[in-house]
Amino acid sequence: MKLDWKKLEYPIVALSPMADMTDSAYCQVVRQVVNEKIINSRLIVFREMVSSEAVVRGNDKTLGMTDIHESERPLIQQIFGANPETMAESARIIETNYSPEGIDINMGCPVYKITSNFNGSALMKDGELASKIVSAVKEKISVPLSVKMRAGWSDHTECIQFAKVIEKAGADLITVHGRTKEQAYAGLSNREVVRQVKEVVSIPVLYNGDVFTWQDYFIALQETECDGVLIARGALGNPWIFLQIEQKLNGEEPTEVSFKECLRVVKLHLKYHLEQYGENRVPTFRKHLSWYFKGIANFKDWRIALMTAKTREELESILNQIEKSSPDKLDQSNLKA
Repeated sequence: MKLDWKKLEYPIVALSPMADMTDSAYCQVVRQVVNEKIINSRLIVFREMVSSEAVVRGNDKTLGMTDIHESERPLIQQIFGANPETMAESARIIETNYSPEGIDINMGCPVYKITSNFNGSALMKDGELASKIVSAVKEKISVPLSVKMRAGWSDHTECIQFAKVIEKAGADLITVHGRTKEQAYAGLSNREVVRQVKEVVSIPVLYNGDVFTWQDYFIALQETECDGVLIARGALGNPWIFLQIEQKLNGEEPTEVSFKECLRVVKLHLKYHLEQYGENRVPTFRKHLSWYFKGIANFKDWRIALMTAKTREELESILNQIEKSSPDKLDQSNLKA
């Protein structure tokens, strides 16, 4: 698929890049859940960020994170860094070897270990450097280039001028998370400033922040007037949110997710996770289990069992026991409403 952000079907529906979460295994799960019921899905997935420095050094683990399973496409690979030449070369390497449909630059991550090296949202404090990075990467790749930013470092309105700089440098699309770096993930996302960004640039703008249900997606679109929405934490343990949104966009009633369906997808996700990382990596799957089963009443004992399982066989056995013994009220509840 040749991606052109301006020619896609709007509104855009996308999985946001999230470190340690939106890996190949999870992107495959999201894709499968949607494709089982939607023909010609409009979903775009953004893969978790990788270090440009590590890519250029040829780090095997990092390069493995950029490998793409064909079922994930169309896929955008996000990179981070602060050196224009290194960022450009890493983007070239990734495009040459793995052919993602697009490259995304992280200018929004608020985590200290990223910003302390002037990566992520720290770049919003230096528009000149950010511009040089975008221009350098743009010159080295043939696929579309997008940038994900925050509302600002400390002031929500910083993104308005910064977006103009990024567009002028050559970005094809901008995503704005409506919180500042100082907010991190606390407080509410400011949708009004994102709407103002949309007004001052001519390239497509996607919104990100506080979208946890399919209903939230449509409210966010209305309030920001953006071209689409990237969904982050609202998709963790909830790959059905994209299916529900697309069903609504197609004029269908969004699917209610039963507990049985939840267990089916958890098993599928486990399969893909172990295929990607190895049979001994059940412990690294637990972070996903905590999201899939978050907020379920009377589930404490099962949760402890799940979070202490060490092998595929043990975990699958527990999931099967849960399916056989779960009360009807769980099977009938819309767990991912």
